[in-house]
Amino acid sequence: MITRTSISAVVAVTALLALAGCGSSSEGTEKRELTVFAAASLTDTFTELAEQFEKEHPGVKVTTSFGGSSDLVAQIEDGAPADVFASADTKNMDKLGDLATDPQDFASNTLEIATPPGNPAEIGGFQDLAKAGTKVVVCAAEVPCGSATAEMEKKTGVDIEPVSEEQSVSDVLAKVTSGDADAGLVYVTDVTAAGGTVTGVEFAESDEVVNTYPISALDGADDADLAQEFVDLVRSESGQKVLSDAGFGQP
Repeated sequence: MITRTSISAVVAVTALLALAGCGSSSEGTEKRELTVFAAASLTDTFTELAEQFEKEHPGVKVTTSFGGSSDLVAQIEDGAPADVFASADTKNMDKLGDLATDPQDFASNTLEIATPPGNPAEIGGFQDLAKAGTKVVVCAAEVPCGSATAEMEKKTGVDIEPVSEEQSVSDVLAKVTSGDADAGLVYVTDVTAAGGTVTGVEFAESDEVVNTYPISALDGADDADLAQEFVDLVRSESGQKVLSDAGFGQP
């Protein structure tokens, strides 16, 4: 005979099992966050890779922060909560010293001239950037693209007098697309990503200065294993394809 007492007991047990099941489900999808600092020239590719990483790691939220490599290094040194750092050159990665646990090269890039659509100033090569009256924008010397520009000037003997020096390639592109400059020096990948908003002008000497990109999990990362898994994704076959499709070269 089924009594009210036995029914109540069954209901109570069922409720407890349901609560236990909810608890297990919650633990299985525990929310975690990974913060990735990356050079501005990696904006499109790392946004795509972050989305891929989230799909492969349910419950993980990847927060990305893009900017000039030197600015990002300064933020990390000041204690910004970053777990992974990807630099547009080895020099800025080296500044972090032991804060970068195991830097590994994952891509390379070269310079290209970006002009407003149609190239109204008729820039034909690197030497044209020194023509009188030409408004040229470059990256500041401490930024990887600025350092590459300075090295290119030394190799070619061309002395550029820019109208402004910016803190990232995205800032240089903004000056070009707004019409404030006749030309800007950025990376090949930036011209590709900009699409029809700029016209790219290749120059023969570009292969003489190649920037190598390193990436590293950072000391003090909230989840060191998770940070390393993101590094591994970037260097994996699928990660390298995303970078290659965007115009990056092999490290």
